[in-house]
Amino acid sequence: MGDCSIAGAATAAADARRGAASYASRPERSRGRLHPEPESATRTAFQRDRDRIIHCAAFRRLQHKTQVFVYHEGDHYRTRLTHSLEVAQIARSIGRVLRVDEDLAEALALAHDLGHPPFGHAGEAALDRAMEPYGGFDHNAQTIRILTALERRYNGFDGLNLTWETLEGVAKHNGPRAPDAAPGAIEAYSARHDLELDTHAGLEAQIAALADDIAYNNHDVDDGLRAGLFGVDDLRDVPLVGAVLNEVAADHPGGEESRRIHETVRRMIGAMVEDVIETSRRRLEEAGPADADAVRRHDAPLIAFSPAMREHGRALKAFLHARMYRHHKVNRMASKARRTVAELFALFIDEPHCLPAEWQARCDGSRTQTTARTVADYVAGMTDRFAIQEHRNLFDTVLWR
Repeated sequence: MGDCSIAGAATAAADARRGAASYASRPERSRGRLHPEPESATRTAFQRDRDRIIHCAAFRRLQHKTQVFVYHEGDHYRTRLTHSLEVAQIARSIGRVLRVDEDLAEALALAHDLGHPPFGHAGEAALDRAMEPYGGFDHNAQTIRILTALERRYNGFDGLNLTWETLEGVAKHNGPRAPDAAPGAIEAYSARHDLELDTHAGLEAQIAALADDIAYNNHDVDDGLRAGLFGVDDLRDVPLVGAVLNEVAADHPGGEESRRIHETVRRMIGAMVEDVIETSRRRLEEAGPADADAVRRHDAPLIAFSPAMREHGRALKAFLHARMYRHHKVNRMASKARRTVAELFALFIDEPHCLPAEWQARCDGSRTQTTARTVADYVAGMTDRFAIQEHRNLFDTVLWR
């Protein structure tokens, strides 16, 4: 792990000032990096992780990868990049109040979507189907591949060589995993640097996961309204949303609809954040974990919504699923997205010589396991607009207009 005396002293001083809780992850006690490096004199280990994520190529590509809408549908819809920044802001806010390591929570929030292919869930479904004979495709496992192998920026190792705590949090973004059932990339890395996949993640990772839920639920409401997929009146029977809409209308009668929408989303995020904080405080007080490892060994997550808020969240997801994600306009985009990804994958796995030279060099013939994973890496790394352009160039068709 290198000499961490300077960084450790700086961290201890910072902890004393901010009163970090005993159960917080502590950078000076990190389980380290797979490849040992000297510690920084000016940044903690988790700050360095965050900075490496921000500077990596996969993070920049999130700017042109979309959540629901394809990039050319309009420049005011959210992308994976803006979503990740919003998740990071929410995670830091919760982390600060609960006195955990904000830098680690932010790093996990910024990294959590790096493995998504172009075109959101439609692109992932198509890539998973194409990769079915070769072990499938999982965006969370792809994030681990990016962080541990595919980013090639440093001498001496592939990947970003992040700390154990950051990689553990990414691998367990959706909770503990049975080691023998984890997607290939996660299982393979854990075999080298045991991530203890069958335990819960630290509090910072649990916070980032719920911040993700808060961000995408509320911002999909905003984007869906802006896209005209449903109207304000359609939301009035949705628990929590309807109540907040009525509250905003009473507070600002006659106001502009766009302002009321923004105020509604803002208040909903605030209500969910406050609920997580209060619920998690109670759970932490009851459990009394002595340190971060005690959090991992606990029999349930300690960061959570209240039962009432979980029900509100389920109702909102059900509404968005019916009225937005299955809207015919979204279905048409998803159909084109699946076709684009499937046809690109089929061409490259049959004819890997059509890949750029550096990617060709990683292949070992057509339709092999190695070539399939290389093609999946290449296609998954595409932005929406690059995938559309590649499809247009290779198939001489205008699928996207």
